[in-house]
Amino acid sequence: MIKFDNVAKIYQDDFAALQDINLEIKAGEFISIVGQSGAGKSTILKLIYAEENPTEGQIFFNEKPLDSVSRKHISEHRRNIGTVFQDFKLLPKKTAFENVAYALEVCGISVEEILEDVPQILEIVGLGDRQTKFPHELSGGEQQRVALARALIHKPLVIIADEPTGNLDPVSSLEIMQLLLKINKLGTTVILASHDRDIVNKAAKRVVVLEKGKIICDDVKGKYKIC
Repeated sequence: MIKFDNVAKIYQDDFAALQDINLEIKAGEFISIVGQSGAGKSTILKLIYAEENPTEGQIFFNEKPLDSVSRKHISEHRRNIGTVFQDFKLLPKKTAFENVAYALEVCGISVEEILEDVPQILEIVGLGDRQTKFPHELSGGEQQRVALARALIHKPLVIIADEPTGNLDPVSSLEIMQLLLKINKLGTTVILASHDRDIVNKAAKRVVVLEKGKIICDDVKGKYKIC
C-alpha cells in the first residue's frame, strides 16, 4: 500500500531528517515506528499524508507516486488517511458528537448520514454514552478516543497515530492500543510512531527502528528497542 523508494528529507542547514529510506507497508498491516527524539519518526508520517515532500526519492500510495498528486487533489489523498496526535486537537466548545460530525460537515456530508455514522463510530471507540459531553467533561483517554473516532469517520485505508499515548496514563494508553489493534483487525492499516515501550510491546507487531534518519532494524514481529 505504501512504499518509500530511496527517500531522503533534507531541511535547512543540510540537516538530514531522513536518509536512504526504503520501506514497504502492506495493506492491513500494523507497524510501529520507534526511535529516539529526532530520529525521523514524525517526518515519515508527514511524508505519508503529504504535509511534507521528499527531497530525494519517491513515495507511492496504492502504487501511485505522491508527487503526481496535485495540490488541488491532495485533500482527496488525505481522506484515505486518518490521523491521531498526542494533543487531541478537539474543538473545546463542541461535544464529542459534534467534534466527530464536524469532520463530515466540512466535506458536505448530509445530515442524515451524519446522524447515522457518528453514533456508530463513537460506539466502536466505547463512547456511545458520552456523545453529549464536552472535552473538558472527558478524561484524557476519552478525549483521545474522540480523536480516534474523528480519524475513523471517513473510513480511511490507513490510521496514522503519532505518539497517541504521550499525554495519557498507563491504563488509558493500553485502552488506546487495544482500540488500534481492534481497528487493524477490521482491515485498516495502522502506523504507530511511539516512545511508549509498553504499548509497542503489547502490539507484538512489526517494529521499524530509526536512528539519525536511517532504518537500522525492521523486525516482522518485534519489540521496542534501540538497536
